[in-house]
Amino acid sequence: MNEYEVTVHASASPCPRQEELAWRIAEVAADPVAVSEEVADMVVNRVIDNAAVAVASLTRSPVVTARDQALAHPAAPGRRGAAVVGLEAGRRVSPEWAAWANGTAVRELDYHDTYLAAEYAHPGDNIPPLVAVAQHLGRGGADLVGAIATGYEIQVDLATGICLHEHRIDHVAHLGPSVAAGLGTLLGAPVEVTYQAIGQALHTTTATRQSRKGAISSWKAFAPAYAGKAAIEAFDRALRGEGAPAPIYEGEDGVLARLLDGPQARYHVSLPGPGEPKEAILRTYTKQHSAEYQAQALIDLARALRPQLPDTSRITSVVIHTGHHTHHVIGTGAKDPQKMDPRASRETLDHSIAYIFAVALQDGRWHHVDSYTPERAARPDTVALWHRIATVEDPEWTARYHDPDPDRRAFGGRVEIALKDGSTVTGELAVADAHPAGAHPFVRADYIAKFQTLADGVVSAREQDRFLSLVQRLPRLRPEEVADLTVAADLLGLPTGRPGVF
Repeated sequence: MNEYEVTVHASASPCPRQEELAWRIAEVAADPVAVSEEVADMVVNRVIDNAAVAVASLTRSPVVTARDQALAHPAAPGRRGAAVVGLEAGRRVSPEWAAWANGTAVRELDYHDTYLAAEYAHPGDNIPPLVAVAQHLGRGGADLVGAIATGYEIQVDLATGICLHEHRIDHVAHLGPSVAAGLGTLLGAPVEVTYQAIGQALHTTTATRQSRKGAISSWKAFAPAYAGKAAIEAFDRALRGEGAPAPIYEGEDGVLARLLDGPQARYHVSLPGPGEPKEAILRTYTKQHSAEYQAQALIDLARALRPQLPDTSRITSVVIHTGHHTHHVIGTGAKDPQKMDPRASRETLDHSIAYIFAVALQDGRWHHVDSYTPERAARPDTVALWHRIATVEDPEWTARYHDPDPDRRAFGGRVEIALKDGSTVTGELAVADAHPAGAHPFVRADYIAKFQTLADGVVSAREQDRFLSLVQRLPRLRPEEVADLTVAADLLGLPTGRPGVF
């Protein structure tokens, strides 16, 4: 990996274009390095994972809205178009709208893969827009696998080197550029074209983190889909010869100077050098439970502690010692009263570790629907326990979160539970069971089982088998087979929502 220092340059002494971060990213996208078998296998896993969580969300309001909007934008006459998850493969829409609908379905349950470093990321968000364009333009499986490897590489590298949330900028600001880079690989585009698309995509997808603060709304599901859609539109303009604000990162009114660390900003971003494989997907991890990633290990810990606490009414307090991010994003350090409100939205409860730990401790399990129902959230004994739970930042757990050694990196915490009789129950867990360093790391069989579980009652066994057979041959698929890389909800009548503008 080559490490690059990224700083602000005044307009009077501009950064040489070849030294701009956007240009260097575009060079990585244009490098035709082979994809290893290990990376290709993980790409297949994550396409299965995305399909699993997408089919489980097809009747939820944001997904219905996004699908309705997509169906109002059919493919242009004479163009192939792209598939919308849940519908039969022959139903095609314009690719940017397929990316919108499918990206929303993938993100709605907050149940797919993650990467945590200086910034947060759900790099599986790269997949829907890249699949949509591959279907629309008739690209084969090998091209698509290479594009997905690039998308993951760039988003992970940006999330490793540039923190956004410190400045209350939403993490999808790294997704627009990564999708644009993936499209550059998919289409074999010149560096200049991808560079312009990256600049446009970043410029149009920077937003504040209010979408994940306070009363969290359905926009949380739409945000990454919007970034993917915007990146496709940006690439279309770049292919037609249009330019972007530049230098988008380093300019004196660019992202670093005005949205991040200011005129004195100094970041270090590592990217693969020429001929170096794009393997960042191997540093990412998926979710066993439908909750914010930093809750995964604590859900597993609650389940493990459950046999010691059959009567949770005996609990007087629970203190979760954890890292900075967990405490301030989903813990009581966020200072969001909504995170303690039984009437809160599902999106808010998904970002409340006090609620999540209480329910997991009482139920000994976590379910993507049952654990979030209004009735479950309002149960009096749950509310009582929930309000006895607090988080504190522990410097040791913060340090482990950022540890450069992957074998020591941790996203969990230590829990101290005080009981009415004066005794305590304690436990700690560094990483979730499904994490690559966890007790039961996810392998292909687990991804398939997750898909089959979430598709039950939605997708017939025949359609499940068709999709699983197809996707596991992804690196070898012909363009006409990539066109069928979707899942039809053939056991479900898909609802439509309220009318809008389109």
